[in-house]
Amino acid sequence: MSPETTAPRSLAEALRARDDASLSALLRSRPDLITPVPTDLTQLATRAGTRASVVRALERLDRFTLQTAEALAVAREPATYDELLGLLAGDDADPAVTAAFPHALGTLRDQALLWGGDDRLRLVRTARELLAPAPQHPSPTGLGPTVGEATAGMSPGRIQEIVSTAGLSSTHDSVSAVTALSALFSDRNRMSALLDEAPAEAVEVLSRLVWGPPYGQVTAEPAAHLRWLIGRGLLLPTAPGTVVLPREVALHLRAGRAHRVTEPAAPPVEVSATRRPQAVDGAAAGQAYTTLATVEELLKDWHEGGPAVLRAGGLSVRDLKRTAVALDVSEPVAAFWVELAHAAGLVASDGETEERYAATPAYDAWLELPAAQRWARLASAWLAATRTAGLVGGRDAKDRTLSALGPGLDRSPAPEVRHRVLALLAELPEGAVPDTDSLLARLYWERPSRGTRPAPDDLRARLARWTLSEAELLGVTGRGALSAQGRALLGLPATAGGPAAEPSGPGDKLPAHRRHHPVTVPVPHSPAERTAAAARAAELLAPLLPEPLDHVLLQADLTAVAPGPLERPLADTLGVLADVESKGGATVYRFTPGSVRRALDAGRSASDLHAFLAAHSRTPVPQPLAYLIDDMARRHGHLRIGAASAYVRCDDEAVLNEILADKRSQEFGVRRIAPTVLVSGTDPATLLAGLRSMGFAPAAESAQGDVLISRAHAHRTPPRTAPEPVPDGPPVPDATLLGAAVRAIRAGDLASTAPRKDDPAAGRPGDGGLPRTSSAETLATMQAAVMTGEAVWIGYVNAEGAASQRVIAPIRVEGGFVTAYDHTADEVRTYPLHRVTGVAELADDQP
Repeated sequence: MSPETTAPRSLAEALRARDDASLSALLRSRPDLITPVPTDLTQLATRAGTRASVVRALERLDRFTLQTAEALAVAREPATYDELLGLLAGDDADPAVTAAFPHALGTLRDQALLWGGDDRLRLVRTARELLAPAPQHPSPTGLGPTVGEATAGMSPGRIQEIVSTAGLSSTHDSVSAVTALSALFSDRNRMSALLDEAPAEAVEVLSRLVWGPPYGQVTAEPAAHLRWLIGRGLLLPTAPGTVVLPREVALHLRAGRAHRVTEPAAPPVEVSATRRPQAVDGAAAGQAYTTLATVEELLKDWHEGGPAVLRAGGLSVRDLKRTAVALDVSEPVAAFWVELAHAAGLVASDGETEERYAATPAYDAWLELPAAQRWARLASAWLAATRTAGLVGGRDAKDRTLSALGPGLDRSPAPEVRHRVLALLAELPEGAVPDTDSLLARLYWERPSRGTRPAPDDLRARLARWTLSEAELLGVTGRGALSAQGRALLGLPATAGGPAAEPSGPGDKLPAHRRHHPVTVPVPHSPAERTAAAARAAELLAPLLPEPLDHVLLQADLTAVAPGPLERPLADTLGVLADVESKGGATVYRFTPGSVRRALDAGRSASDLHAFLAAHSRTPVPQPLAYLIDDMARRHGHLRIGAASAYVRCDDEAVLNEILADKRSQEFGVRRIAPTVLVSGTDPATLLAGLRSMGFAPAAESAQGDVLISRAHAHRTPPRTAPEPVPDGPPVPDATLLGAAVRAIRAGDLASTAPRKDDPAAGRPGDGGLPRTSSAETLATMQAAVMTGEAVWIGYVNAEGAASQRVIAPIRVEGGFVTAYDHTADEVRTYPLHRVTGVAELADDQP
């Protein structure tokens, strides 16, 4: 009989009846089942029922689908479609539950957590063990054991007493007595009549136990109303001093519902306020610019070598505080900026003996990118990172403090939560600000824990809150709403959320049709998709960023105001000549004797500084500033301490004169400091190569002597890669791998279930044992199969000792080897005959 006409007797048979698309969907949703690829469908079913795999699958169900599994765990086995629906919809047949039920049931079936037809629904045994009620782990439904389970150890005489007291006829055995009692408790009319006779105090006791926990304590001499309940089996003893409310009684009192509150639909994300989309994008762009400025300031602060690396890894508390002061932010925000730079590969440890943090060579390349592309790189790194800055300052499992850049900050669900939070924002109208509580409620419905409500320290809730604050810091959101560049970062068009809603006050809600049918937001998975999304985000952000300015406004109080971002050469020079007094939309620089001396120390003359200020100021140079520069220049240089990167020494002054006269030497900045000595600002290797290209034959001289060869101030680490995210379980297989895995599983299943002529149950799956034949029988059967072209079933043991069974079509037998088309591997292979344990012919009706 075909699988279509025969009810499956196991999960393996149910999987065997699926088509390839259904198997591929199962392996995609539960990638742990494909690592390694199962040999056949029986092994796939076994792996799908292991505890670790089932727990992982249950954790990824939405709230209503999980409630469906919980209800099935407390239903009789096997349950029918209508029985399970009744446990969820109750006696009043809630229409919302009835409408959502088929999808939930289909999800459990697709996930291989449920099998069987609608008349015989069975939960995978491991899932039932996890979700069924037990004293050690109560059911999430709050239900207790059935009458049969609660009376399993009770004496027959006591069971008969309960039956008689409940108004039922005595029976000849305990089994029929328990059946009669269960039927009474499951009959709505008879139970209502029985409870009508109950004392008011007894009804009050039942009401306290009905929604769980179902266990209660009684004394050795219980009160009259408790004796009334115990005598009729409405409370059954489970241990001395402990009674339990039977499941059938609880379901009657609950009007048939397994859960106190059934949640068939995802709760909507409410809108707390609505902003103009232009204002959102502008605010986000301003914060994006602040992000770039802050990261640059952080790396400038660590330009000559940053803080030391702790022995256990990470920044010390003192260094984090110092960094926070330098960036003028709080310590948690400073930790976020440090971790962001690390995630983008811009900062790392230098790996030296006295290990310190410093910028990487990638930072220099990053600085050369346009501003929008620099932001897109940071935002993409944040979106994919598993390192979680919000954990900094907390404690790990061993009560050790978690430090920025240190170990223990990876949380695998972080990227998925970030994507989901932003996707929920993208489902709202443009400019809509979500209500945080409703957003957290939606996330919990989509991925609930096995409790009724999220715990205060629930990781996903904390990750969601951190995502909202970090997205605002980064400029992915603006004024609480998702920006256009944020939508593009998710791979969405700028108007993915639908038309912008009219401005309204707090409490504005989505239309009804959007609440129940949210927009599906795809997540870019492949590197090419992520790169394209980042490029689109940068393209949208670029017009919103302010253009760099080439001027400042000098003021009489020895300050300069930069009304916007400055071009990099101007900002670098001004940063040497003046101190930053305040930052924001306009940066204020203050000139001091110390800052002017710093510029003179850098090699600038007074005339250079006057010319620089005159060229880049839209206002005249104030007289106090000119006096300050001239005064410091007069006192600067009475004592000279020089430095040179390279020098040229020669006893023949004519050769040095020739070098100075050659125009090609000007690019090396050589100058004479003594009749026989020239110095240059270039490094020795460059000067050596340059003089040789001019036709001279210089020789390199060591640093022994009185001349100091200075080193560059900028400190960089060796090339470093950005930290790899820690995956949350096995990666999702691609279409190619899925197709190959399904073919391999099908072929292996053919080999394991193909009926053999020598199988007593020919035409039905074999018992999985390997065939056993002598060497002569094996050779003769193989040679015959070559002549007839028929396939045979063999047992094979590889070089590692692993045994398997295969269906092959022999092509050639010679030299102790058989060459055959292997249906299991779907390719032609050669097998040593001495490794074949035996061979059997397939049944005649096999294709």
